[in-house]
Amino acid sequence: MSLPTLEAIEAAADLVYRRLSATPQICWPLLAERLDCELWLKHENHCETGSFKVRGGLVYLDECRDLCANGVVAATRGNYGQSVGFAARASGTPALIVVPKGNSPDKNRAMRALGVELVVAGSDFDESAQAARELAEARGMHLMPSFAAPLVRGVGTYAVELFRHLPDLQRVYVPIGLGSGICGVAAVRNALAPDVEIVGVVAEGANAYLQSFEAGGVRTTNEARTIADGLAVRIPNEAALGHVLDNVHHIVAVSDDDVLRAMGWIYSDTHNVAEGAGAAAVAAVALEREDNAGRQVAAVVTGGNVAAPLYARALATLAERPA
Repeated sequence: MSLPTLEAIEAAADLVYRRLSATPQICWPLLAERLDCELWLKHENHCETGSFKVRGGLVYLDECRDLCANGVVAATRGNYGQSVGFAARASGTPALIVVPKGNSPDKNRAMRALGVELVVAGSDFDESAQAARELAEARGMHLMPSFAAPLVRGVGTYAVELFRHLPDLQRVYVPIGLGSGICGVAAVRNALAPDVEIVGVVAEGANAYLQSFEAGGVRTTNEARTIADGLAVRIPNEAALGHVLDNVHHIVAVSDDDVLRAMGWIYSDTHNVAEGAGAAAVAAVALEREDNAGRQVAAVVTGGNVAAPLYARALATLAERPA
């Protein structure tokens, strides 16, 4: 799969904006001061489902409507499932979503509220993905993958907004789940701002993409343990990895403690709510503070769907010494 052209992403934007508004990119003075750079947050937590994923779901179900006539099946930790549910409800398509055991109750409730059938299967995302494949075949429904060309075109629309707003941007930090977001950013960067460095962000406990990046090929892990459930992937997508290898400057791994602190900073300095994966890019900016000093940098806040107990842990970090 090739990266989409700018024209293809702009065509996808025409569809996305029928249902959604563009999200803001904001340089918050307190957060910029804390991290010693001109830091802009791309607020995908402001999307209607609380995550950037909804852009891709809308494009996929529109472009693949004939395939999806009997309904769709997808695996998720939450945000992609809400994307599928939102788009399926808009088009009148039945949707079955598979989540792993122990998935966020709040995300499960949000998906059910969109009218999906929720099935719990597997101990993590990758096992849920296998269960989704089996259920799709058994029920004669379309398996909606978590990485596909229409998804990349859809989520790439946020990158068009970002790069057109910030013509002097020098570096952008992008969390990596399965890879649609960072591939969309790469496609738009190549078209609009080829000198901007793209930095991928993974969790220390779910670092398959980092290992694969360093090895130059797919490397899997035995587990993916992190509070940033949107990053909890054990098996990289081979096509996505190819684009990461070709377009990403480097990848940073952040710890759960790093993520919790970043969630707290985002609340304290901007009064925005970020989930673990949504705060991971800010955590990475902090780890690379010296290299970012004086630069214009962006961090993608991919989502804000976080359960209250975990968010309480993040807010408790504010009692620690300032960064």
